[in-house]
Amino acid sequence: MPDAPAAGRTALEDPLRLPVAFAHVLRRWGLTIPVGRLPLYAEALGVTGVASRQAVYWAGRATLVSRAEDIRAYDGAFHQFWEGGPPPTPRLTVPTPVVIELPTTDPDKPGPDPAPERPDKTEVVRYSAVETLRQKDFAAYTAEDFDAARRLMAALRLRPPTRPSRRLRSARAGRHPDLRRTVRRALRTGGEAVSLAWRAPGSQPRRLVLLCDISGSMEAYSRALLRFAHAAVVGRSRVEVFALGTRLSRLTRQLSSRDPDTALAAAARAVPDWSGGTRLGEGLRTFNDRWGVRGMARGAVVVILSDGWDRGDPAELSEQMGRLHRVAHRVIWVNPLKAAPGYAPLARGMAAALPWVDAFVEGHSLDALQHLSEVISGLDEERPAVA
Repeated sequence: MPDAPAAGRTALEDPLRLPVAFAHVLRRWGLTIPVGRLPLYAEALGVTGVASRQAVYWAGRATLVSRAEDIRAYDGAFHQFWEGGPPPTPRLTVPTPVVIELPTTDPDKPGPDPAPERPDKTEVVRYSAVETLRQKDFAAYTAEDFDAARRLMAALRLRPPTRPSRRLRSARAGRHPDLRRTVRRALRTGGEAVSLAWRAPGSQPRRLVLLCDISGSMEAYSRALLRFAHAAVVGRSRVEVFALGTRLSRLTRQLSSRDPDTALAAAARAVPDWSGGTRLGEGLRTFNDRWGVRGMARGAVVVILSDGWDRGDPAELSEQMGRLHRVAHRVIWVNPLKAAPGYAPLARGMAAALPWVDAFVEGHSLDALQHLSEVISGLDEERPAVA
């Protein structure tokens, strides 16, 4: 096992750093680890510590393994991660013939021939890459998946609700006569004002503010959520983006580039504490003092993308969420862990923030982000679910 005191200090500094690293090794050994299991494993390590091999072994096996056939793979991953063992060796299996039938989109093209005779063990599946990608968890994305999802991410349309504007616009009826248009109409009728033109207050979309958690516990999701933020910045005006970590970083200018890769690279250079710890209360205090309460958040739709794991004081987070809630039009919290079966908002940061949240939604997949766009526009009113 690694040096116990050093591992203990690492776990103390960031309680999810060791569980996340161990989960990557487990997935390479073929185990499926739901993201909701990691906070439970982190809590178990916090109770048992990392000084005893037996305690660390059973803490992971009790929280991460749910099938007896996965025990052998878990033992190999444990030996590799904690004891410096060898990586997994590829297993040779007898391939099963698979026939993939893709539906044709050309109505003039003749349909497929009648089903030919196939071996007994041939599997026939129908595949839709788009649907699979839309429902896939961001934590399981590969580099190719991110490239394929770029077009789908850019197609998301964020339409925040509107608010009344002080600027008057032309209207069929109203309380304010439009003298200039009335005179122009009168010139067509020999100087007689046959019909009056009117002006009425218009409307404009509310500002959208995105606060994205880029800490180590959000590493599997921060890249996808920043791509979502980039699509929002280049797709419309009045969008502001901030990164939340141990400090607050404004990323609106860095994400204004039309090329997603260039924008994300610039954002990564602008954030000095990427994949570090999280102090949500301090970050929100900085946002409220410098930007939010002074005007940026007033009447705006504020979206916080975070798993709620916080190293700061929960009382400070609750206080700052209250300040934000009093000036914003709506506060939406996006938590990727909410999609895990049996999830409950028990993390102290999430529990402290939830009373001040107007909508509590998932954010683990493209479908979840599509639902988020509907919540932002007000088409889907969802209230906090305190399990």
